[in-house]
Formats: sequence, structure tokens, C-alpha cells
Amino acid sequence: MTSVSAAQHAPAAYELTPAAEAMVFRGPGRPFERVSVPEVTLAVGEAIVEIELATICAVDERAVGSAGRVQSPVVLGHEQVGRIVALGPGRPARAVDGAALSVGDRVVWSPSVACGQCRACRRGQSVRCEHRREYGRERMRRGWELSGGFATHTHLLARTTIVRVSEGLPAAALAPASCATATAVAALAAAEMTRPLAGELLVVSGCDLTGLTTIAAAVEAGATVVAIDSDAERRALAREFGAAAVADSGHDELAMAMRNARGRRSRPDGFTIAVDTSGSAPAIELLLRTAGVGAAIVLVNQVDAARAVRLSAERVVHDQLTVTGVRGSRPEHMERAVRFLETTDVELLASLVVDIVSLGDLASELRNPSDRGLRVGVDPRR
Repeated sequence: MTSVSAAQHAPAAYELTPAAEAMVFRGPGRPFERVSVPEVTLAVGEAIVEIELATICAVDERAVGSAGRVQSPVVLGHEQVGRIVALGPGRPARAVDGAALSVGDRVVWSPSVACGQCRACRRGQSVRCEHRREYGRERMRRGWELSGGFATHTHLLARTTIVRVSEGLPAAALAPASCATATAVAALAAAEMTRPLAGELLVVSGCDLTGLTTIAAAVEAGATVVAIDSDAERRALAREFGAAAVADSGHDELAMAMRNARGRRSRPDGFTIAVDTSGSAPAIELLLRTAGVGAAIVLVNQVDAARAVRLSAERVVHDQLTVTGVRGSRPEHMERAVRFLETTDVELLASLVVDIVSLGDLASELRNPSDRGLRVGVDPRR
């Protein structure tokens, strides 16, 4: 572990020995730059975390491909697990459960920090905070150089949602917990607003890491799951994660899969819950056409803005459908995500991190991403 020394009095300047390093994205078409950060000044409630493993999310890939909305120079990365090596002065940072954090704690943390005071925060919509700070998305600035996960250390701001994690859980399963895993939990929580999951026929459209995690969590909650994906290998993975039946993106295939999942003698009257992680307009339209009466459809994160979704308002009203959007997650979802990892087949989830590279190989990996929707890990110690 990197050693840290602190000044006795304010300002709380912490010397990192050896100096921290971060990979800085300078903009599309420009090379990454490795930047050294020898000292960090911490305010009350802040912390320095030494990164154990970060994972590359599609948001990072879009940023490098010029499709993302980031201001460069920026330290990308918002999915990671690490260990606290320093805390700010005065009242220490606290975990989501209210307990004070300590140096040496192994933790995961939220991709953004809400102010807690604006209208969105007061309404319980902290993911839409008007003054939020975002890890791995904001322009690098003096005083917050270690602002993303693709570095040896990250500087955690006050009010960050932090969850302690077990020493026994693999880093490959924990790194995506604050983003993909928490989003899967948030999607199912939105569905649970309409009905309990147990005993329901639940369709997951899109078997990327978020979709596969949704399948596993839904099965654990007692739902019967049908998975949709155009990729045969991802459909095979969906079965490993507990899907009772799988289908390509066609209407007839989905109808047959739902019938097979229920039992061949059952009437194919549509699903009761669906979660779409694909963001594809045709996939969403398929769900709208095949939903059962009173069904809940949850749309997660990035939806393709290039093509509008055709929606029959008459069908929504006549069949009493509920369509809900989920963007990111709230603190309670992060905590539930970690608890889920403690009870599920965590090694199976860890296997979705299909490769681990060094910080030096990060640029190449981001510019040539896999289209599988899984994860590549970044180990800064390599």
C-alpha cells in the first residue's frame, strides 16, 4: 500500500509516496498523458483511495470515441474498488450506513456526488442534482486532479456515497458495483413499485453486464426470466445467469420463449415486468407490443436518441401499462448492490470482466473496445 503522511495542521496536505499517477484524456484523436500527483489537499469529509481495480464502462468508450459529453482534459473512469489511505481533517467521511470510515477500509463509491440541497435532491432525485460533481466526467482542475478511476488513486469528495465491502469479494465483481450493478438494482426497485418480483414473468432485453446482473438479481428474487439478445454468446451467458428461456429480437421468438418459460400449456398472454438495458428503439417497441395487461416496463440509462420509439398511447391506457425510466442509482441501491454481491454467485459475475490491462494499455483498450457489452478491468499496479 502507498504510504501517506499528513501535515499536522490545516490545510490538510497529504504527500503520496510514491506519487499518484493518473491517465489523462486530452480529447478525441489525442494521446493520453500520464500525470504525476505528489500531493493532495483534503477537506473535511474527503478521502484518498488507492485503486485496486477499475473497469471500463461504455460511457468511457463513448467519451474517447467523441460521442460522450466530457470536457477534456479529464481522468476517465467511474467504476472501481479501492482502499482508503487517507482521510480529511475533523469529522471523517462516513459510509452510506452512517458509520465513520477508517484508513484501511476497502470501499466502492458513487459515480457522482449530489449537493443534497437543490430541488432535485429534495425530491429524492439526487441523480439529477443541479450541482452534482461527477467522477470520470469533469474537466481536470487544480485541487481535484485525481477525479477519476483510471489512476492509482482517487480523491473522494465530501457527500460521496461510500459503501464498505468485504475482503473476500473479488475485485472484478466489486468494481462495477457502483454503476452497472447498482443500476440493475435500481431497475428492479422501479419494477417493484408496481408488484413484487416473486412469481412474475420478467423479460430482460439486452444481455450486457447490466442486463446479466439484472437477470441474476431477478432470479434470486423469485422471478422467472426470459432474456432477449441478438448475440448468441450473450444469450448463452443469460442462461448461465439463470434465464429460463432466451430469444433473439423477433416477436415470434419472444412469444415462444415466454411460453417455454411458463410451461407449454400456459397461455402466452405477455410478460408482467420487463427491463430494457439495450437502449434500442426496436427492442423497446417489441416490449411495448408483447407486454401483458398491467405490465411494467423499465428503461435503463442510455436510450438511442437517433430513432424515436413508436408508442401507442391507446394501448398504454387500455392495457394499463407502466413505463418508467431509470438513470443511474440512489445511495440505497448501491448498498443493496453490495449486499446482493455477498449472496449471489459472485465468481460468475466476476467472470464478466473478461480481461485486465495496465494503465499503460488503457488508451488502446478504450479506442478498440469490445462490442460484447462486458467489462475490461484496469489494474494500476501492473
